[in-house]
Amino acid sequence: QLRLVESGGGLVQAGGSLRLSCAASGRTSSGYVMGWFRQAPGKEREFVAAIGWSGTGTYYADSVKGRFTISRENGKNTVVLQMNSLKPEDTAVYYCAANPRGAIVRSSTWYDYWGQGTHVTVSS
Repeated sequence: QLRLVESGGGLVQAGGSLRLSCAASGRTSSGYVMGWFRQAPGKEREFVAAIGWSGTGTYYADSVKGRFTISRENGKNTVVLQMNSLKPEDTAVYYCAANPRGAIVRSSTWYDYWGQGTHVTVSS
């Protein structure tokens, strides 16, 4: 069983930055595609970014492209989401997820393991 724990959320002003981390335990996450999703109040969970097992393939939602960067440190079983130029509409609970199937996809149904989430609030 793979356990995921997110950290790094908080309150930030618009235009600011936050760095979210996802620590994996229980087994190595190096063979998984790792993704970040978010869910704003009253809205469906949506895809944010994903990264392949080697770290060389990435995929971003259009809404965050150019502002967010996903990376991974397989030796540390950690995935990072660097969020810059934050906007109030980025306010949400951010979830880390692991996909064992190898494809870098945006569909949440491909991701079998999920963290509990970390809150991000961007004030205007």
